[in-house]
Amino acid sequence: MAGGPPIDELHFDDAPNVETSIPGPNSRELLERQVAIDSGAVAYPKAVPLAFEEGRGATIKDADGNVFLDFFAGIGVLNVGHSNPYVLDAVNEQTSKLVHTIDFPTEARLDFIEAMSDIAPPGLRGECKMVFGGPSGSDANEGSIKLAKQYTGRHGLLAFEGSYHGGTTGALSLTGGIKYKKGYEPLLPDVVHVPYPYPYRESLSDDNAKALCPRENCCGRMACARSLDAVKEKFEGPYSGHEPPAAIWVEPIQGEGGVVIPPKGFLKGLRDIADDNDALLITDEIQSGFGRTGEWWACEHDGVTPDAITMAKGIGGAGLPLGAMLYHEKFDTWGPGGHIGTFRGNIPAMRGGLAAIEYIQEHDLLGHATELGEYIRGRFREINSPLIGDVRGRGLFIGIEMIDTEGNPSAELVKRVQTDCYTKGVLVWTAGREGNVLRLLPPLVMTEAQAEIGLDIITEVIRECTNEMR
Repeated sequence: MAGGPPIDELHFDDAPNVETSIPGPNSRELLERQVAIDSGAVAYPKAVPLAFEEGRGATIKDADGNVFLDFFAGIGVLNVGHSNPYVLDAVNEQTSKLVHTIDFPTEARLDFIEAMSDIAPPGLRGECKMVFGGPSGSDANEGSIKLAKQYTGRHGLLAFEGSYHGGTTGALSLTGGIKYKKGYEPLLPDVVHVPYPYPYRESLSDDNAKALCPRENCCGRMACARSLDAVKEKFEGPYSGHEPPAAIWVEPIQGEGGVVIPPKGFLKGLRDIADDNDALLITDEIQSGFGRTGEWWACEHDGVTPDAITMAKGIGGAGLPLGAMLYHEKFDTWGPGGHIGTFRGNIPAMRGGLAAIEYIQEHDLLGHATELGEYIRGRFREINSPLIGDVRGRGLFIGIEMIDTEGNPSAELVKRVQTDCYTKGVLVWTAGREGNVLRLLPPLVMTEAQAEIGLDIITEVIRECTNEMR
């Protein structure tokens, strides 16, 4: 099966198809069983009360046989779809031979590292190293903190308001969302957060952007200029209150923060400030990477090469847990054991990630993500509803910011849309600082026909909400 089957052969044929109430009786039984024995930290079934049984491509079946179009893909994990046979063949072949190797060399490990180097952004491609630790994105960001501190000898960290970098102590320190930190303080000291440019929210005149912006080639957006000025102050200001940070951590597109896309000059400005102050620029591509935006890495849209990229989610190919950091080889000053983790040798996940790269390349899923994303965003813009404040995204990383009739963020409206959609067989999710952003992260293998069906349902729900509020 050279290259694997085409994307239109990956899915359940009858999606969406909902024949029971939601949740159905089998899902309800499993949900009740979960409540009785599982952790109180379980979150997702509280928003979408389903128990799942089987997935294929961009479709997923619940325990009652209802089939859904999946516009969420496990928080952007299943970039090549549920149970992609090309990827699973590679994973199963590896699993039948060897599974756990810590960091002893295997062909699977070395092939995967070489493939990741081949798809790295220019400036890192062929000049990078890769380190594995624990299996999650949080672990990848923990490794990046250690790299920055170890290389620079400094201990301060700079991240952004609206950010999400993970739930472990260091990653949580970088995270901007207060709700994730509540009850767990104190975290790491000397972590500062500055505003992330949010053009839709910031009603600012751009007239004075060039006067404020520290870049010579200012993009002309005040939201960007104000953020870059704040970053520069934290590095160079005589009253900044701390030593210059070791690094800047930034999501090229904020995910949990609401699929927020900064102006064109933002990442370039961060690159300049990091270079001027001997700091590292580290892009968190855990949600935005591995092809989701129509490029392998979201930073490529801005022509910026970071010093390091943290990654997880899609890189495991079939949803297998794998966290890693790719960084320029000049920063490879670690000695043996400089960064460790028992499960840094998950070779079935590495074999799955390699197969996913091959499948994406064979079927031009980067181009497909670009085109399908434009179609999806266009469908939302056609609604022309006063309840849609903003439509944004790159590739298949899409955010729809929803507001009430007075222009205020409306999490209730997004929840209503989400609920009405899953009862009709379409799974969507939420994001945003106030929970008022409809977030779409469909697998890159979703077909245009599936997207059209799903968008017919989602947009009709929004039209119904609009008519009710008029």
